[in-house]
Amino acid sequence: MPETALKPLIGVPACVKRIENVPFHSVGDKYLRAVVEATHAIPMVIPAFGEVFDLPDLVERLDGLMLTGSPSNVHPTHYDTEASPEAEPHDTERDAITLPLIRHALEAGLPLFAICRGIQELNVALGGTLHARVHELPDRMDHRRPRHPDLDVQYGPNHEIALTPGGTLARLLDTETLMVNSLHNQALDRLAGDLVVEAVAPDGIVEAVRVAGARNFALGVQWHPEYKVLENPASLRLFEAFGAACRARAQARAEGRAEGRAEGHRGTAA
Repeated sequence: MPETALKPLIGVPACVKRIENVPFHSVGDKYLRAVVEATHAIPMVIPAFGEVFDLPDLVERLDGLMLTGSPSNVHPTHYDTEASPEAEPHDTERDAITLPLIRHALEAGLPLFAICRGIQELNVALGGTLHARVHELPDRMDHRRPRHPDLDVQYGPNHEIALTPGGTLARLLDTETLMVNSLHNQALDRLAGDLVVEAVAPDGIVEAVRVAGARNFALGVQWHPEYKVLENPASLRLFEAFGAACRARAQARAEGRAEGRAEGHRGTAA
């Protein structure tokens, strides 16, 4: 991408983590680095102050929204299920901003890319439900991250997925199967009505979705394409497609502002 090209602003909601009982709003380095290096955009960390922001106004200031993975799970009360230790840990502060933010983003046609916890948030925000501990279900694989000190082992490809023939993801990646680093406790259970399955694991767990009728790029994946994104052609293609959609929105917003200024000048001259 030329250095002079307009760089979009991509919102990345933060998790709330407590270190020595002090709350911190944080986003993993690998997600922010992927936005910078693979989408050629500017990441903006959105603190988890769901009650503070005017979300429609925030969405209008952004060119894209990326939802990251996290050790925490979406709180079960958001999909009408009793809270239980099996679904912990939770991050209710993050839930409070991401779930309504997803709905506002889709309504406004903001490009959206949801990763790991993000695809779970996307499903819940649109009315779907989750499995809390997939590895305990009959005939399901253990999708949890390997207990190993080496990150390349933890985030290494661990199983193949089948992409929906003719689907958006299959066309984008030009393949029918893909090895992925899918690492999670929770997974999609009942699919939200506005979501379409784009890929599944060998045990039937949904690994990717798109938002039906979305006005822009709107995909969710259960794996971690952000990890060493520049070294994985499929991951890079995903981020590049997301980045292209964000740049198109940034350009449209810039042209709209320019047109507004021109109209103002003409009005003053009149």
